[in-house]
Amino acid sequence: MNEQPLALPAPARWIGSDHPFDLHEVYLDFRSPADFALAQTPHNAQLFITGDSRYKVWVNGVFVGRGPARSWPHAQQVDAYDVTAHLRAGQNAIAVQLYQPGYSHFSYVHRAAAGLLAWLECDGETRLVTDQRWRVRRNPTFSPAVERVSIYGSGVELRDLHLADEWIKPDYDDNKWAMARVVAPAESPLWSGLNLRSAPLLREETVIFSADRLVACRRGKSDITLADPHLRLAAGWSVAQTTATEAGTDGWFAPQLTADDTLYWLFDLGRGWTCQGIAEVTGASGGEELLVSYGDKLRDGELVISDPSTYCRVRLTDATRLRAGDQTAEGFSLRGGRFLLFALTGPTSPDFRIRWGVRTSTYPLLDDRPLTTDDAELNAIIQLCETTLRACLQETFVDCVWRESSQWLGDALVQALALWSMSSDSGPMRRTLEMAVQGAYPDGVLPSILPGEVHSYCVVDYNFSWVELLAFYFSATGDRSFVVRLWPTLTKLLDRFHADVGEDGLIRSQPGRRLFLDWSPQSRQEPNAVYNFRYLYALQQAVALADALADALADALADAL
Repeated sequence: MNEQPLALPAPARWIGSDHPFDLHEVYLDFRSPADFALAQTPHNAQLFITGDSRYKVWVNGVFVGRGPARSWPHAQQVDAYDVTAHLRAGQNAIAVQLYQPGYSHFSYVHRAAAGLLAWLECDGETRLVTDQRWRVRRNPTFSPAVERVSIYGSGVELRDLHLADEWIKPDYDDNKWAMARVVAPAESPLWSGLNLRSAPLLREETVIFSADRLVACRRGKSDITLADPHLRLAAGWSVAQTTATEAGTDGWFAPQLTADDTLYWLFDLGRGWTCQGIAEVTGASGGEELLVSYGDKLRDGELVISDPSTYCRVRLTDATRLRAGDQTAEGFSLRGGRFLLFALTGPTSPDFRIRWGVRTSTYPLLDDRPLTTDDAELNAIIQLCETTLRACLQETFVDCVWRESSQWLGDALVQALALWSMSSDSGPMRRTLEMAVQGAYPDGVLPSILPGEVHSYCVVDYNFSWVELLAFYFSATGDRSFVVRLWPTLTKLLDRFHADVGEDGLIRSQPGRRLFLDWSPQSRQEPNAVYNFRYLYALQQAVALADALADALADALADAL
């Protein structure tokens, strides 16, 4: 399935912390070797980079991007950035921050290692690779003792900016850092099948909130007995009193707070986004606490703040302790939601100023199929559907922005149908089909979450969705070669379920694999009618594909023999 294999530089290595057990909620800072220099400014420079699990990268202090595109470790995708404009003759510095939670979840499968792989090509020549000459440290501002955002994702962020420094700047002195440890060769059993990112790079935009986005402002006290920032925020917001707070020029606020006084701001983005709340601060005395939380809806005019004791254990609140002086408070991980709730707890100095903003991440969707009607109500429904699709689109389809963008195979069919009605971009559904194949179990059953190592959620009903998605992809694009390449997966999948046919001609569910999700209202009584009918429909879809591709399949079989 590697469509764009890479020519890997021989000396490039996966590198990690100097301590092999730096794995739990670890944020690693990497810097290129101190002697990295260029004789002249390159005409064309490409930075290739990937990591386990996520990275952010800066070139000479300028933020370049984040990644990698979600992928299985045995089909690792590599991002490529044009960094020509950021390099110069003489000394240069590349800085990378890598996050590894230390456990697999619904969006990432993790090895028992944290790794970074990168190389820089300037005018066709490899000028820099990741190796043991790089410097590394564990970032001191992030606490490792954190709760998970939800059962679907990784950790909450608790930061202390008293411990921050200017490590991404090109002239930073990293002599006290450790030398990086080589974790693995570029191609290894840990990470393999390296290929160039097939999805387009996502677009990030930072916007400072204006007054028209402010829904509510409240003032109250912070309950210091609640150690969990999410619970503290929820409790404080519920009893805080409405207050009039006006922004000054360009969105700056000048709150005056005593110790434990807390001011809350609630902003409305207009729709759900994959995003991250940020704060620009001047005149901090040090010790002020910032909280940012994400919500999807209002109920009776009140923000619905998740209760971690119930559904999915969601606690979408990150916390940052400020240092003295001017600074920007911005976390590592993108979250998601429509409403952003910020809280500032004092005391603040007379010179304190703050303004709030958001960084959004969007898929560059081709808008070439606008749909409008003469019915205003129907147009509103169309807009709602299109907005929902955009909110659930990253490198490919996702389930929900706050779930760290889980990719459910069962939802992809509906999303593909919606996408194709508004755009001729087949990339997201093609990528969904590919990742399902790459994550197939040895017996041919496909995963139901891409790419999540969550065996208990291997919902076999979703395997039939994959067959339907493949058939729709072919009918929409006519891409014969792609479907022929996936044909062995299709036949192995259907054969596996045929093995479950009983004497009465009906299939039963496989031990340890689910017919439906837990909250499905359908009966699980065996043999299950919905399950059998969906299998029958998948067979019919496969027969139709076989008829349409008979010549191409025969040629592929002949080539294989």
